[in-house]
Amino acid sequence: MAGKTRITKPVIRYCREIGVNLQNKATETTMKDALSIHRLLLERQTTHEIVRLPKHIGCADDLPEVLGLPPFRCLCTRIFLPYEPGRLYTGRHPLVAVIVTAGSRPAPSVVAEALDVPEVRPAPVDLINEVTDYAAELVAPLLLPANVVMFVDQQAACVDDVVYTATGEAWTALGIHTLDLFALCDAKPTPIPCTHASDRPRRSDH
Repeated sequence: MAGKTRITKPVIRYCREIGVNLQNKATETTMKDALSIHRLLLERQTTHEIVRLPKHIGCADDLPEVLGLPPFRCLCTRIFLPYEPGRLYTGRHPLVAVIVTAGSRPAPSVVAEALDVPEVRPAPVDLINEVTDYAAELVAPLLLPANVVMFVDQQAACVDDVVYTATGEAWTALGIHTLDLFALCDAKPTPIPCTHASDRPRRSDH
């Protein structure tokens, strides 16, 4: 299991503003992982599987290649932070989690509009680690703090099948049906234009 990164002063200030108790967190030595998710889903009596990957992944975008699946069957959770000029982090608004298909990057302007803030930017790694308790590149869409606002790209939400997500670990993935996943994480389906790894705009339904 991965240990936490060093907490920087801006992260400490942000966590205080949103009510995260760093004194309690100081005693924690591990991040959330597949076992944490498995326990949650057993408690909720939700059908799922924890898959041991044939090789380690560096980020959730690696799942399609490692699992031999099309990108729409693998989901990534991107974390954004509302931005205020002159401040690195702001506690005025919570972090935003956007669930998209692997290899896709949400348009920040659309995320900002959905959140009704002027601008959002990808959240810094140390902030993601500290607030979510997940490794930043392997955030799962489950067990996120209650004050994290969650959206799911409408095209990802329309997939009626088992999908695979990161678990916080480099060697496992979570397999779960989309209906169960989105019911548990309470993510709001939202049309969010994305770019793929090739930086080509994704075709819109509009």
